[in-house]
Amino acid sequence: MANSYQSICILRLSAIGDVCHAVAAVQAIQGAHPDAKITWVIGKVEAMMLEGMPGVEFVVFDKRQGKAAFKALSKTFKGRKFDVLLHMQVALRANLVARCIPAKVKIGFDKGRSKELHSLFINQRIAKQSEPHVLEGFAEFARTIGAELKAPSWQMPVTEADYQVADELLSGLERVLVIAPAASKAERNWLPERYAQLAEHAHQQGFNVVLSGGPTMMETTLADSIMAASKAPIRNLVGKTSLKQLLCVLHRAKLVVAPDTGPAHMAVTMGTPVIGLYAHSNPKRTGPYLYQDYVVEVYHRNLKAQKGKAASELAWGTRVKGSDLMAQIATSDVIAMFDKVVAKELL
Repeated sequence: MANSYQSICILRLSAIGDVCHAVAAVQAIQGAHPDAKITWVIGKVEAMMLEGMPGVEFVVFDKRQGKAAFKALSKTFKGRKFDVLLHMQVALRANLVARCIPAKVKIGFDKGRSKELHSLFINQRIAKQSEPHVLEGFAEFARTIGAELKAPSWQMPVTEADYQVADELLSGLERVLVIAPAASKAERNWLPERYAQLAEHAHQQGFNVVLSGGPTMMETTLADSIMAASKAPIRNLVGKTSLKQLLCVLHRAKLVVAPDTGPAHMAVTMGTPVIGLYAHSNPKRTGPYLYQDYVVEVYHRNLKAQKGKAASELAWGTRVKGSDLMAQIATSDVIAMFDKVVAKELL
């Protein structure tokens, strides 16, 4: 298999966490096919995080350009034809992107995970899996072309300059706990006063608490609320880092606490333990991959209450709905997990 592919195209546009999972698969593919040219069609924001990744040509698809983005993609690939396309995203937009990528073989998800017309844009499928994590789904794509991903590892493309910025932002702080409080939707965020209570407990245990996140109004408002509610000192880095600099901040941290959000998975790529807070999605599918034992969740009980069945009896990845589910996660449970992880990982 090692010499059977000369050109491999990866299609995974978003989101940050999923792209982090895909990196492990892509780097396994590089190991199995060292002579193959690898091209990755990716979203604009996600490309910023992975820019400079060795051995990978990134082709950015900027969804904000609308139809022009599809035309640009077709122009980029005019006259080219890949040996294989690994179509790792079932969303309709990604399926339409796949149409613009010329390849002899287009491998997509199994029938159980195909939706939004995914089946129309592929001619081969990965094998069906039993209750896979998202990362394990990507690993099956790698396995399909002869690349085994037995133990995921990551080499994220950060530079000394990125670390220098991170170190300046963390100047004077030792034993750092990073709280990345915001998910993509507000309903998936834990309560600010509870984040504040966790920060106070961590400070009492000798940690310096740092908030991280992007510059959106939701994230800055949430951070301000946490700062106002906490009696402990907190360094607020929300909106102050690039994605690469955030990777470095997460690497310097001893521990990260986050809901279902990209920075949780970014921390995993840097080898930093993560406590994940989950209510709406199954953490066995989307939780921090190497630290699933550290999840505090109310997903399964809400799934049972809403659907009357356990996760194993429903379509894998079934989500639960509700604007106040995260409020069911008790501060005491998160603090207990914090103490457990500190005892196991850090002392």
